Amino acid sequence: MSSSSSAFFSANQSPFFSPRSSTCQLSESARSDAQCDSINLSADPPSSSSGVQDPECLANVRFALSEMSLKPAACDFQKVDHVSSTMLVSNGILSSYGNVGDNFYSDLVEKHRKHMRSQDMSYSPVPISLSSNRNRSYDIYIGLHGCKPSLLRFANWLRAELEVQGMSCFVSDRARFRNSRKHGIIERAMDVSSFGVVILTRKSFRNPYTIEELRFFSSKKNLVPIYFDLSPGDCLVRDIVEKRGDLWEKHGGELWVFYGGLEKEWKEAVSGLFRVDEWKLQAQDGNWRDCIFRVVTILAMKLGRRSVVERLTKWREKVDKEEFPFPRNENFIGRKKELSELEFILFGDISGESERDYFELKARPKRRNLTIGWSKSTSVEERRRERLREDGSRKGKEPVVWKESEKEIEMQSTERQHYQRPRGGRNSQRKRSSKVVYGKGIACVTGESGLGKTELLLEFAYRYHQRYKMVLWIGGESRYIRQNYLNLWSFLEVDVGVENCTDKSRMKSFEEQEEAAISRVRKELMRNIPFLVVIDNLESEKDWWDRKLVMDLLPRFGGETHILISTRLPRVMNLEPLKLSYLSGVEAMSLMQGSGKDYPIAEIDALRVIEEKVGRLTLGLAIVGAILSELPINPSRLLDTINRMPLRDFSWSGKEAYSLRKNSFLLQLFEVCFSIFDHAEGPRSLATRMVQVSGWFAPAAIPVSLLGMAAHKIPEKHKRTRFWRRLLRSLTCGLSSSYSKRSETEASSMLLRFNIARSSTRQGYVHFNELIKVYSRKRGVAGVAHAMVQAVVSRGSILDHSEHMWAACFLLFGFGSDPTAVELKVSDLLYLVKEVVLPLAIRTFITFSRCSAALELLRLCTNALEAADQAFVTPVEKWLDKSLCWRPIQTNAQLNPYLWQELALSRATVLETRAKLMLRGGQFDIGDDLIRKAIFIRTSICGEDHPDTIYARETLSKLTRLLANVQTHTSP
Repeated sequence: MSSSSSAFFSANQSPFFSPRSSTCQLSESARSDAQCDSINLSADPPSSSSGVQDPECLANVRFALSEMSLKPAACDFQKVDHVSSTMLVSNGILSSYGNVGDNFYSDLVEKHRKHMRSQDMSYSPVPISLSSNRNRSYDIYIGLHGCKPSLLRFANWLRAELEVQGMSCFVSDRARFRNSRKHGIIERAMDVSSFGVVILTRKSFRNPYTIEELRFFSSKKNLVPIYFDLSPGDCLVRDIVEKRGDLWEKHGGELWVFYGGLEKEWKEAVSGLFRVDEWKLQAQDGNWRDCIFRVVTILAMKLGRRSVVERLTKWREKVDKEEFPFPRNENFIGRKKELSELEFILFGDISGESERDYFELKARPKRRNLTIGWSKSTSVEERRRERLREDGSRKGKEPVVWKESEKEIEMQSTERQHYQRPRGGRNSQRKRSSKVVYGKGIACVTGESGLGKTELLLEFAYRYHQRYKMVLWIGGESRYIRQNYLNLWSFLEVDVGVENCTDKSRMKSFEEQEEAAISRVRKELMRNIPFLVVIDNLESEKDWWDRKLVMDLLPRFGGETHILISTRLPRVMNLEPLKLSYLSGVEAMSLMQGSGKDYPIAEIDALRVIEEKVGRLTLGLAIVGAILSELPINPSRLLDTINRMPLRDFSWSGKEAYSLRKNSFLLQLFEVCFSIFDHAEGPRSLATRMVQVSGWFAPAAIPVSLLGMAAHKIPEKHKRTRFWRRLLRSLTCGLSSSYSKRSETEASSMLLRFNIARSSTRQGYVHFNELIKVYSRKRGVAGVAHAMVQAVVSRGSILDHSEHMWAACFLLFGFGSDPTAVELKVSDLLYLVKEVVLPLAIRTFITFSRCSAALELLRLCTNALEAADQAFVTPVEKWLDKSLCWRPIQTNAQLNPYLWQELALSRATVLETRAKLMLRGGQFDIGDDLIRKAIFIRTSICGEDHPDTIYARETLSKLTRLLANVQTHTSP
């Protein structure tokens, strides 16, 4: 058997002949030692890190290969990516090299043919020279027949998954080739393969090469058949010949006649499938993922790769627990049209006119290295040079656009930083957006808050998750989206830490280190392994931290990975989104009425009034349905109660409050729920307080224990009036006895039952809708934010609750233009710095390479400590000291010397940490200034001989030496 790191060479440039490439790498533990065989090209390959090449570059590489000799050489995986991507099936884009007139590159092919004929050169569609293929051996040979997009997608995924686990593959559709030399190479590859995987479709039985593969591998007893949209019971010789059943009535008969084969050989090959009892692998539309993982697991065990089996088992256990943020909604209603449209948008219908499903590149020939929307290199220097060129006279700068059918998607230019939305005005020409783009692997759903966008995305993910290796769910809130994106590293098995993103040859800046971490995640998503990336509630097209476009995070469109976005924005990335409409009247009634109640006509009319008044929002309809099912109340009485509920006077501002500002009836509905909770549990209802405090947590799953602790820390509030207590007493009908003195778990259960909160797949966690969180922040009494901070600081965990710790820091330090919402005592601030700020900043910097966010947190923490220190040294006047003792005016530092020393040493620790981090980003001058301040503080308090002072001086020596080296090299 060949080693797990061995590569292979293609017999030609068919999409089914795939050399070992970076499209599928080994696991992270094996990549550092992996070696592969590469292809040395006499011409420079196209510079792209993506698996989907530009058409022009594809054509150049494709035809250049015909004149090049290929030699094996050791390389790194990235170098092979340029060649391998031209030889793989990428989302069904390359249909056939043998029949080039049917694919997207037909124009380029014809131009090249004419050029070669004009030069009197003999043309071969896929000639290639393989000098080292004779002695190669492969772990797996994969044979298939057909160009159905789903078949190609499945074959690509299977090959990529086998290779990423270290098994070398040779993939071929032999029916595409006519050259005897190439068939000889394929036959040698079949002979030296340890196992032969044959993907069977109904068309395979009329293909002579598939029959030959079945007979060949059956004789060697290493045949692995995979029934694609078939079952073993369908492959009976008699049923096929006699056209029995719905399947073979049209496609059956004497199939050996179609290719001129022998009846005996054909029957032997088909009958031999039943002798392969060990392999009963069926790939139906709903079990692709399970089928592929079973194939990989079985082949790994047969090849003796037990480590692969163990790694797959652990990965699948992790995925089963953490793939989805919410459990599936078993009562999901409607949206059939939207689900079908999302499927069509993502997968596309490429069986018709294929040219309509591909982008058309428009650019000058000399600008071949331009990218479409993404930079092909993450180098900051390259982007800076591009911006400088663009800021000039823009000579030779040609706009690059995408074309889909007759409509153009305007991308303005290749540098997305210059994208600006059109401003209003009489003479301003509005940019035209495209229609919904089909078959590109990206879909966007837009609609107002509470309309059911998350529910739609969740239902789609559950329905089609078997078509993807994994569903990767990302919260799209602008302050958290980058961290949520980098959190995917554990599922993609990549390391985004600073140590792995650092180039040893030179010192990288902080921006380059962040981009290197992001590019590692993007690179994994751009391989031939399909993922579904769901970005839920995208708040802005730009990241909050550095104002860069969110598009920088996403892989290229058109690849195997699909992207699904939900947002309140009217448009994202110049793509016309799918605008989510309201539920139909029947569906809305079903959601409010439930399945167990039948109301008279008068009550149905009341439900219709409620539907209109609540704005037809799915969230409001679900809450109404929960109230009607939980309480013995009819719709007309509920409508009267909501109308009589007093409305609080709030000053609304911001885009997030738009839905609440215009929908007062929904606010009254919320108040009814809170009144029910208060009456059921008492004036200080734990459920109501949990909702109030939820608004200050991060937009992520909240642990019930943390939520309950924060709710208990909320100060007392005014009691409810007796009038409303009497009004709601008849509604609850004894609920007070059943809900009295509830625990945190029971209170959260009540929130779930009334649809105020929703359950999470993580045990003991709950989610809250953004509308409810916005309203709870407005409604909450004084001290709610402080209670949340206290709970997070005292009970939170850096590993499990990092998002909520960031939310607490946002309230404490006032990031950006936000004011400081919570003030802490000095003792609490010292505990916060030691237990939260320093560990959070270091983990953010080292583990996720989020340098700017970590440094900003430490800078604001330093400012807070300096402000507290300034307050300590400010003279304070005490009446007792002045009137009785005639003592001089003292400061808090003199009154509390121990606390002041702790405050100063804590500030020195933060300064020293900042200096060490500056050392990693080449900011030696800033680090030198910071460490000198820390040394001064430590020397003043601890002395020069203290170990901490000595250690700080060593850091200063290192910074001074590096700063001198930089000044020496930069001086003229």
